[in-house]
Amino acid sequence: MLTIVSLVRYTALAPAWGLTPMDSDVLRIVGGRVRTARAGRAWTLRELAERSGVSTRFLVQLEAGRANISVRRLAEIARAFGIPPSALLLDLDEKPLIVALLGLRGAGKTTIGKRLARKLHVPFVELDRRIEQAAQLSLNELFSLYGEAYYRRLERETLTSILAEHRPIVLATGGGIVTSPPTYALLEESATLIWLRASPEDHWNRVVRQGDRRPMANHPQAMADLRRLLAERAPLYAAAHHTLDTTGRPIDDVVADLARLLPGVP
Repeated sequence: MLTIVSLVRYTALAPAWGLTPMDSDVLRIVGGRVRTARAGRAWTLRELAERSGVSTRFLVQLEAGRANISVRRLAEIARAFGIPPSALLLDLDEKPLIVALLGLRGAGKTTIGKRLARKLHVPFVELDRRIEQAAQLSLNELFSLYGEAYYRRLERETLTSILAEHRPIVLATGGGIVTSPPTYALLEESATLIWLRASPEDHWNRVVRQGDRRPMANHPQAMADLRRLLAERAPLYAAAHHTLDTTGRPIDDVVADLARLLPGVP
């Protein structure tokens, strides 16, 4: 696995070895990861240059695998993306185990996801919480101020940033991620998708047990709307790699079944 130390050593020893940037897989990998991270955020080269302080001309050479980047410049670019510098050095062919949990609110993504992450000894990440951190707004404020289109764009950018960290995680996604084809396709390419299916009643009761009574406040048709939404999205959720029914089941049993679905997990 490539590290910052290996890049430093390469930079120092390349002249003595008679190597050029074109000879190095390190530079090709770094350039490819920078290009992928930038494209995922829909940034132009000029935008990345402004955010990182690295010139557009150098970035063109870097993304082409022809620029012998210094550690300082690497750190500046990584900082612009909001990722650790080491994420730009990892082998693109090595895919970490990323488990993405799908389902409407109340499916158990957070509760089950945290328990599964502990079992696998990996971090647990909530996509919506990361979106709130990036926007410095709550989800309610995001939708109220900027609307769904803005949220969906930020959702994709945040997911791209999480995936660029190139580490194993359990990821709880937003309930509507399946309705955004580009974002869902990006997730499907990178993660094992698991739909946590539950009955409408279980969805409802779990949300209420969390202390949130908004589903029923001044909304007598809330349960009917929930049933309709589940029916509409069921075909999209069912496209996941695995489906696991959580209705009325103990959390430990669900987590054990989840672990058995994952490749390479004892």
